[in-house]
Amino acid sequence: MSGPSLAIFGAASAIAEQVARRFAAKSARLFLVARDPARLERIAADLRLRGAASIATHAADLDDPMALAPMLEAMETAIGVPDIVLLAFGTLGDQSAIVRDVEATRRSLTTNFLSPACLLTALAGRMESAGRGLIVVLTSVAGERGRASNYVYGAAKGGLSTFLEGLRHRLASTGVRVLDVRPGPVATPMTAGLGLSGPLLAAPGRVAADIERAIEKRRSVLYTPWFWRWIMLVIRALPEPIFHRMRL
Repeated sequence: MSGPSLAIFGAASAIAEQVARRFAAKSARLFLVARDPARLERIAADLRLRGAASIATHAADLDDPMALAPMLEAMETAIGVPDIVLLAFGTLGDQSAIVRDVEATRRSLTTNFLSPACLLTALAGRMESAGRGLIVVLTSVAGERGRASNYVYGAAKGGLSTFLEGLRHRLASTGVRVLDVRPGPVATPMTAGLGLSGPLLAAPGRVAADIERAIEKRRSVLYTPWFWRWIMLVIRALPEPIFHRMRL
């Protein structure tokens, strides 16, 4: 027997790949979307070996509004309305360049907020009609307070968390659940050039394990690793004069 059906948008991300491996071991039926078809096929081959019941891939630029309709049509052909959808795409970008370049700012806000919001609108309608399902979205702890080091990215992720809160409210009586995953820094290609290290930098596998547990426990918001909930509580509570003296 096959397991749950799972559609992953941004399937080439390190966290998404780790989540997919966990569901492949449960004989899931997978629909994977990313830009690079060769990378998708390598991931799919690995997931077949790990036990996935079926895998369909679709190469698309998730920032392209014209790609939305054919992508969702391919999803429904492959797995129907999925039991679970995971949105795991985004880009941190170069903040020093973004704050000086209007086009770079637009691209960051598009990738990290506008594109996922549009995709979620389309997916939510399908899942609401089916009366079931779980929507899982990677946001970030960066969205909880604007900081000089990443406020454009943080603004997009904060807006996405607000969008998810409203979507959860809208879908509360429909049988569709919404999980907002707020990781701290994770050791992925996106953060490789930032010089991050130490206990605050999480491995993608740890984040994936936390996501799996949050799904099982029917959580609405997940901070991963767990200590970021308390770190962000302190950061949000700092008075602005003190906050402005800190390099964050």
